[in-house]
Amino acid sequence: MVSQEQRRRQLAREKFLRQQQRRTSARRKARMRNSVIASVLGVVVIGSVALYTTGVLKNGDDDKKTNASADVTPSATPSKKAPDPCAKPAAGSIGKLQWKKEPAMTIDTSAKYTMKLATTCGDIGIALKASAAPHTVNSFDFLAGKGFFDHTRCHRLTTNGIYVLQCGDPTGQGSGGPGYTIPDENLKDASLKGNKYPAGTVAMANTGQKHTGGSQFFLVYKDSPLPPSYTPFGTIDTAGLKVLDKIAAAGENTGAGDGAPNATVVIDKATVTKS
Repeated sequence: MVSQEQRRRQLAREKFLRQQQRRTSARRKARMRNSVIASVLGVVVIGSVALYTTGVLKNGDDDKKTNASADVTPSATPSKKAPDPCAKPAAGSIGKLQWKKEPAMTIDTSAKYTMKLATTCGDIGIALKASAAPHTVNSFDFLAGKGFFDHTRCHRLTTNGIYVLQCGDPTGQGSGGPGYTIPDENLKDASLKGNKYPAGTVAMANTGQKHTGGSQFFLVYKDSPLPPSYTPFGTIDTAGLKVLDKIAAAGENTGAGDGAPNATVVIDKATVTKS
């Protein structure tokens, strides 16, 4: 039989256990509540940071737009092109001329040759490098003699990164040529230092593969970083560089720095002369 003292101790122990259970339960509930609060706060903080960051980027973009707008002079109208600095093309049409193979070599590599591009924007004189790039100069002599370049439009102007005017495509789309290709030449020209084509260089365009030059060429009006993969075959005279500067100042049609020139650049007549 349980004595009174034992019964009192048993009740006290049970009371103590009940208190412990209530305290444990209370602590567990508190931890859960704190975890939920912490999670909610975490979401709020992350959301706030995201909103703040988005706000900063948006404001930055807005600032850029504001600055860009501030840079426009009051007289400029973004929706209108700058006045065309070039004259109307001469009467005539592009000849649809094609050949199956590169023309036979007829130039004298020891002689001096010059090419004149009579364009709607002014004359561009080019001293050709016959001895260093004989296949290229011979091809241009042949094509110019056949009137291949006459009335063709210079279809591409770059004003960002590299600075060139590209011509020589009878289609005016960047995909045309004479029907044959010529080998790469003169890729170790002394002027090509540090992967740069200096202002005044005339070089062949290609497909990015070796020996794929045709009739398309580019005129460099400002030093341009390019790998030595494009045959340099001529040098532009001072008057010609001024013509190119005028064309470049009119910009190109995309506004991104690479597109068709806003100026009406047409080669009315191309001639190669031996001297």
